[in-house]
Amino acid sequence: MKEECLICKALLEYLESDILMECELCHKKENSKTRCINAHYVCNDCHTQGLDSIIGLCIREESKNPIEIIEKIMLMPFCHMHGPEHHVMVGSALLAAYKNAGGDIDLHSALIEMMNRGKCVPGGVCGFWGACGAGISSGIFISIISKSTPLTNEPFSLSHKMTSKSLGKIGEIGGPRCCKRDSFLSILSAVDFVKEHFGIEMEKTKIECGFTEQNNQCIKDRCPFFKTNN
Repeated sequence: MKEECLICKALLEYLESDILMECELCHKKENSKTRCINAHYVCNDCHTQGLDSIIGLCIREESKNPIEIIEKIMLMPFCHMHGPEHHVMVGSALLAAYKNAGGDIDLHSALIEMMNRGKCVPGGVCGFWGACGAGISSGIFISIISKSTPLTNEPFSLSHKMTSKSLGKIGEIGGPRCCKRDSFLSILSAVDFVKEHFGIEMEKTKIECGFTEQNNQCIKDRCPFFKTNN
């Protein structure tokens, strides 16, 4: 079934300004611009239930290919066609592949940090902020492996350059949203970026998207990962 509202599967709508909404699952009240056309609202926390299972998968993973890793994550029960979970998934897949390719990091603590930072990026920022959360996630990945803070020099620069590179690729394709497409674009950008700036060579493979039928907004031939383009 094509996925939209987690409650009734109806299409989502995006409002011009925030209104107070109550989550259908936990009944928390908060401001949001997003709901379905039947007025159902699900908060980010409920939308990402089960997200912490990423850590176990990434710790066990031996692949140096972050595309392979995120494709496994995308098939996990918690992952929806679209949603803020991708803001954690991109960076987590990159951290695991980076470690397996020889990167010097404490993977467990890095994954926890990725979870904490990525979950702060809310759903819908691709359209409302002009900065897709998948692209931001690649920048968070760089900030973690480079130990960037607001006071560092080169790490600060590198994390911004990474986010910029990912967002540039996403912007070239354009909208509407596709969390899968933007995740793939961000990861491919990061693989090249890490090889150039960190000397760590992760692997990457040709991508053929298997999510077209789940995406009401699929751009098909405009997408570099659409099956007929491969």
